[in-house]
Amino acid sequence: MSKTVIAKYSSAGETFEIFVDSDLAYEYITGKRKDPLSVLEVEEIFKDANKGERQSQDKIKKVFNSIELAKVVEHILKNGDVPITTAQRSKLVEEKKKQIINIIATNSIDPRTNAPHTPQRIEGAMEHAKIVVDPFKNANEQVESILKKINLTLPIKFATVKIEAVIPAQYANRCYGTLKQYGIKSESWEQNGSLKVLLDFPAGLRNEFFEKINNLTKGEAIINVV
Repeated sequence: MSKTVIAKYSSAGETFEIFVDSDLAYEYITGKRKDPLSVLEVEEIFKDANKGERQSQDKIKKVFNSIELAKVVEHILKNGDVPITTAQRSKLVEEKKKQIINIIATNSIDPRTNAPHTPQRIEGAMEHAKIVVDPFKNANEQVESILKKINLTLPIKFATVKIEAVIPAQYANRCYGTLKQYGIKSESWEQNGSLKVLLDFPAGLRNEFFEKINNLTKGEAIINVV
């Protein structure tokens, strides 16, 4: 039981606690383990785990809208306080930071130039603003508050870009799968066999899109920002 810790979740003035294996709980939090029940040391929801005082079924149902153990444990692990080691926390923070940077880089542009921001520039702005990443909070939920802080030193806005691309006939089949990944809004086949498409995707992906299509068509595609 040396690796056993108590994970806690509080709501509506009530506390819900579970005994979990710290290593297995960390694997679940980081997505390496899928079954929430597999991290439990004791299959029970407690009001006070140290005293062995079980939580009532009525209060569990009221807070979690379910008394199914797997659903309750999953909620506690994803939204509660799960003790982890300093090394585990540092790794989790770094992974969540990368997720946040990727979200911002994918969806944002510099409003002064309409060019995408690089991940390195965004990371630098976060460090300058002394951003503290919550390792347990969903990355998407942290983006808005982080944008407000880094926008003080790095002009940034979320935007989409509309692209019209004409793919020569000999490259059309080769490019079609890639085009679909970026979100085809409309498509038509020209009389000469070329493929004309209209796409709409996050502005931060513009340079990546240009590079992929130019590589696939040897630079022969005609690409315009609408």
